[in-house]
Amino acid sequence: MVAVGIVGGTGYTGVELLRLLARHPHVELHAITSRGEAGTLVADLFPSLRHAVDLEFVDPAKAALDRCDVVFFATPNGICMQQARLLLEAGVRVIDLAADFRIRDVATWEAWYKMKHACPELLADAV
Repeated sequence: MVAVGIVGGTGYTGVELLRLLARHPHVELHAITSRGEAGTLVADLFPSLRHAVDLEFVDPAKAALDRCDVVFFATPNGICMQQARLLLEAGVRVIDLAADFRIRDVATWEAWYKMKHACPELLADAV
């Protein structure tokens, strides 16, 4: 089984990812984060996931994401790059569904997204 975390589990992308992973035979959902819905059962917010997901949303700062094998970020641009380095150092694979690691050239990325990249040294290894 692959222990999976999802950061940003209440937006469209996060919920679709959650729906797909909840039924995957080799995935164990370990943590699903949401600042605004922390403490709420996933199935209470999304009844279609009743009997498929038996977890509560957790505040991202309190989620044990470093215990996951892989963490998906279904968040706006700029979020994943703030946490990627620590997760990678802990041996966690990181999949960003936004654009933090989409463009390898730092200057181009910063010009396009109008913010400073938090870990440009990781861009060269991003896939």
